Formats: sequence, structure tokens, C-alpha cells
Amino acid sequence: MKIFIKLTVVLIFLFSVSIPAQKTTWLTSDLKKTNQSSSVYYSVTSDDEKEVNYFFKSGNVYRKLKYSNRKLVGAFFEFYETGELRRNGKYKNGLEEGSWKTYYKNGEIKEKGKYKNGKKIGIWKTFYKSF
Repeated sequence: MKIFIKLTVVLIFLFSVSIPAQKTTWLTSDLKKTNQSSSVYYSVTSDDEKEVNYFFKSGNVYRKLKYSNRKLVGAFFEFYETGELRRNGKYKNGLEEGSWKTYYKNGEIKEKGKYKNGKKIGIWKTFYKSF
């Protein structure tokens, strides 16, 4: 019986250590902090602050972001509340970089173009929604 209790305590400890702590923040439509009752979104930040996921109040994913040295890095994804991809691209040193695309809810491309150091470059194409 003592072995069972010790094993249970060790397993609970190992399980709790392996789950990273997360911080939840309630947000308005322009992503400013607010209380839960007047929020539109909420964010969940990893304990090490390297990953922040934004959610609609319904629980569906709104945005996925990664940080390094407090600057946005890597892939960026934004979704419609119904789950379809709305926008995607990449960040480098906190600035938009490379190809970015915006989509209609039906998955067709709405706009596409490139960024360099956070500024639009080249030709940006806009596509009309097909019916």
C-alpha cells in the first residue's frame, strides 16, 4: 500500500511538472485587455512567453503566434470564427516577411503579395470572389 501511495505521488508530481503553465487574458475586438464578460477574444500565453494563441470567446482559434526575444517570428495564422483560414504569412524579427495571403471563407485567395522588413513590396494581387 505504501508503494502505491509513493508511486501515485511521484506520478502526480511528474505530470504536473510536464504541463507548462499558461496565462489567459481577456480581450476586446481590438485586442486590448478587458474583463471576461465584455470580451470578444481571449489569449493563452505559454509560461515562457514564446507562444501566444488567440481564441474567439467560443473557443475556436483566432490567431497563432510565436515569439523570440519578444519579437514575432515564424509562421502566422489567422482564422475565421468558423475555422477556415483567413490569413497566413511569416514574421522575422517582429516584421512581416515573405509571401502573405488572405482568403475568403470558401478558401479561395482574396489577396496575395510579399513583404520585406514589414513593408509591402512588388505587385499585390486582389482576387474577386467567385460565385
